[in-house]
Amino acid sequence: MKYVPDATGDRHFADDLTVDRDDVDGLLSELDEYAVEQALQISENTGDDVEITALTIGPENAKDALRKALSMGADKAVHVEDDDLHGTDAIGTSLVLAKAIEKAGYDLVVSGMASTDGTMGVVPALVAERLGVPQVTLLSEVSVEDGTVKGRRDGDTATEYLEAQLPAIVSVTDQSGEARYPSFKGIMAAKKKPVISWDLSDLDIDAKEIGLEQAHTSVESAAQRPARATGTVVKDEGEGGKQLAEFLASQKFI
Repeated sequence: MKYVPDATGDRHFADDLTVDRDDVDGLLSELDEYAVEQALQISENTGDDVEITALTIGPENAKDALRKALSMGADKAVHVEDDDLHGTDAIGTSLVLAKAIEKAGYDLVVSGMASTDGTMGVVPALVAERLGVPQVTLLSEVSVEDGTVKGRRDGDTATEYLEAQLPAIVSVTDQSGEARYPSFKGIMAAKKKPVISWDLSDLDIDAKEIGLEQAHTSVESAAQRPARATGTVVKDEGEGGKQLAEFLASQKFI
């Protein structure tokens, strides 16, 4: 899961053209809430021996995203934090995630379809490639039975039914089912659940492999979005309809 800047906040770029995370509040990516929900449903349908681990990479405040997942019902959390991660792109992120997933141990990795800030949607596939396991992505329905993960992918022209043997990686869409709201009991219980912290050395990753300097993508320039212009007010003094039609025609709406 990913800790992202609040889309309703006033976001800015830092001097190195990365997002200035100190200048805006962060939260758990909304699309990753669907992944947490599907993991919880798989656990409920499979049995008591399922353990759900929430994993994120990010700054200190990224623990807030983990606490949200824990309050929803995840059992424990892993937080990868290291100053050398600053500016890491999707390729580098997939390396860190793959190493962390291997270290934590897994049968099934459930991810959101994309992050709400980068919106690339490629990280699940990249992680699957690094781990050498099947990927079943963009699912609107997912289940696990007898060591197999099954899912439904809804496209514009067709619906596909897919399955893969575990271990595997899946990503789920916002059509997979509304995420549950944390209860007061869940919020209180989350405070007692373990949050494990790792850095790059714990994952045997050289800082030269990740970070802004090693990123395969970069922002060349950025400009402040212009302020919204004052709208046109049409006063109806008998010619309002005509003025409105002329305005719509000037904007090529009619």
